[in-house]
Amino acid sequence: MGSNPYSRYPVSGMGKVDEIREMVDNDLGFQQAPLMCYSRTKTLLFISNDKKVVGCLIAEHIQWGYRVIEEKLPAIRSEEEKVRFERQKAWCCSTLPEPAICGISRIWVFSMMRRKKIASRMIECLRSNFIYGSYLSKEEIAFSDPTPDGKLFATQYCGTGQFLVYNFINGQNST
Repeated sequence: MGSNPYSRYPVSGMGKVDEIREMVDNDLGFQQAPLMCYSRTKTLLFISNDKKVVGCLIAEHIQWGYRVIEEKLPAIRSEEEKVRFERQKAWCCSTLPEPAICGISRIWVFSMMRRKKIASRMIECLRSNFIYGSYLSKEEIAFSDPTPDGKLFATQYCGTGQFLVYNFINGQNST
């Protein structure tokens, strides 16, 4: 297993959350977009047993999401071909806003720790803790402009390719 560049932050280093977010943004290919309002966001860190940050989820309150329009798949022979097609195809979403409560602006898992349900576990934690005393449904969550891998994850997690998306950079969706 390779070296984890995100492992230098101990669990007690909560003052390092901005630095972790900056590194996550770089890994995801985001411009350094500041969070709109810290008091309206929640940051979840997934800490491994050896006290390394291996996952990060940042969510914010939103009002609206837009449904992804699912494109029909051509005849595909293998799962590998399907994944390759999904990663390369363009995608679009509806222009009709739908109510949403929680926007996931970033979700990241260290590359060597992917496919271990870490992202799913972070979303489950978010769903039960985003609003005190309430458990969010998958339909109340929107993902910010996902990467190709993020789109595959959101499709798998939501059980549909028609999940909600939103643009966190505009700030137009924040309440």
